[in-house]
Amino acid sequence: MEAIAKAKFLRMSARKLRRVADLIRGKNVEEALNILTFCPKRAATPLEKTLRSATANALSVEGTAKLKAEGLWVDKIFVDGGPIMKRIRPAAMGRAFRIRKRTSHITIVVSDRAEEEVKEE
Repeated sequence: MEAIAKAKFLRMSARKLRRVADLIRGKNVEEALNILTFCPKRAATPLEKTLRSATANALSVEGTAKLKAEGLWVDKIFVDGGPIMKRIRPAAMGRAFRIRKRTSHITIVVSDRAEEEVKEE
């Protein structure tokens, strides 16, 4: 059973988010939440919020009454770049420099490993 959560148009560059997302890829949800809670990076906050949302989505689906949050794993996590807001910064001698304010989209897929073990056999 899989559950997906997405966070879109975050005002943070995808490169910064990917550094923290790599820490929790393939981990147990409980362990991943502990890592994100104590990670000093600012990117950990939106990732933790999205992971909690994916876990809640998994537990709210019908037929998952026996499913517990401890039994879920971070199956896939990817961070894509979003639209870039372009701003202008005045410079000397009448010139203008471009400022690119980057955004990103987070997608987290959590699943229970029981189905994967059955498929392998």
